[in-house]
Amino acid sequence: MPIKIAFIGAGSIGFTRGLLTDILSVPELRDIEIAFTDINEHNLSMVTRLCQRDIDSNGLGIKIRATLDRREAFTGAKYVINCVRIGMLEAFAKDVEIPLRYGVDQCVGDTLCAGGIFYAQRDIAALEGFCRDIREVALPGCVMLNYSNPNAMATWYCNKYGGVPTVGLCHGVQGGHELIAKALGYSVKEIDIICAGINHMTWYISIKHNGEELNGKLLAALEADPEISRTEKVRIDMMKCFGYFSTESNGHLSEYVPWYRKRVGEINDWIDLGSWINGETGGYLRVCSEGRLWFETDFPNWMKEPPKEYAYEKRGREHGSYIIESMETGRVYRGHFNVVNNGCITNLPDDAVVEVPGFVDTFGINIPRLGELPLGCAAACLSNITTQRLAVEAAVRADISLLRQAMMMDPLVGAVCNTREIFQMVDEMLIEEAEWLPQYAGEIEKAKTRWAKAKAAGTLIPPIVTEGAARLRVKTVEEMALDKEAARKNAAQADKATERSASK
Repeated sequence: MPIKIAFIGAGSIGFTRGLLTDILSVPELRDIEIAFTDINEHNLSMVTRLCQRDIDSNGLGIKIRATLDRREAFTGAKYVINCVRIGMLEAFAKDVEIPLRYGVDQCVGDTLCAGGIFYAQRDIAALEGFCRDIREVALPGCVMLNYSNPNAMATWYCNKYGGVPTVGLCHGVQGGHELIAKALGYSVKEIDIICAGINHMTWYISIKHNGEELNGKLLAALEADPEISRTEKVRIDMMKCFGYFSTESNGHLSEYVPWYRKRVGEINDWIDLGSWINGETGGYLRVCSEGRLWFETDFPNWMKEPPKEYAYEKRGREHGSYIIESMETGRVYRGHFNVVNNGCITNLPDDAVVEVPGFVDTFGINIPRLGELPLGCAAACLSNITTQRLAVEAAVRADISLLRQAMMMDPLVGAVCNTREIFQMVDEMLIEEAEWLPQYAGEIEKAKTRWAKAKAAGTLIPPIVTEGAARLRVKTVEEMALDKEAARKNAAQADKATERSASK
């Protein structure tokens, strides 16, 4: 019997079409069953039409089953690929805009910080149902490949509470690998890396060329590169302080620590506006908004373009297709995955989700024991893990005290806000995001009462910041039409941070 793969959040054009192309480029996977499910019928229809055209053009007999009923999509599935963004861009905008009123300036806001914490609350409310349905109707042992952020917290929930074996997947390690190779003057294939840490704060603890350890040469190489030294100031400074280079970008990393975005007047000292990922306030929200707007506008032209070609040697760098290929064929694949620690990194908690090297074959994902992280690197990870644990438990228990504590312990929120500001921000975010937080219904009513009383008494804390330190507005369709190729590329990319060069 052919295996079945279900995509949830299939209305996401970047991930869905790219991942499906990668999967169907594997010869042994060209007779599988595919199911797409999403809550947005319009987006689901557009992506399904585009992907089915690719399938037909490549001569495969697969017919995508697109449905709004996720249980139907999950029935009999061996793999579920999770690409959802709960609340879509409407909730994402609240994750960015509300914290700005309290001085919390985020570049992304989907992994940690105020935005990531509330994204986790929404995600976990939905994941409870996803995991229940997978347990009830998918094949026994069905594996979830989680691309949804906040990756570590979502993966933590699914493994601890959801009862579904889940691995978190991210392209951050590969992106950093490419940057390191460029700085050192080699191709990616010539540089072997070992990373260990947590998602979006994984450390390149070994960088080798022909067996020679190059970590000691990397800092000088990064500083000598005019482009990298201009666009990666946070990561370079972190390497000076901790001795190791970290995954993710300047903008991402700046949110997970307390030192670079806590003073509005200093933020621009650490970022570059040549690309959003270098630190632009709300940058990811902007490019996602532009991508969705352009896809809606330009969709008829997408259907006129040549279909995707399924070619084994042309697959992208996302881990998903390689994992499925290895588990189905036995061909060994090595990558970096987000998994429950279970002693892999001995100075991080066993229950935390860590990002570490692993090998995949017919026996599944096999994780080696790495030992200790350097103390400083472990300490930086622990500050994030503490926040993650509080946020996960808050979402599971609908506990506003734990939710407030997660915000208090968050490195950047704690650096910017006092406890009174944090309590008010939590109330405001609960009220504004109520439709996606069913578990907090009782607490939301209490928050509304507190808000009304404070407003009547004139004791609400006034906004500290209404505009970000480095905010750019969303382009109009007409403005994007001036460079259609760039607009279409942005709409199609799963990794919207591929190009990080500075234009000024």
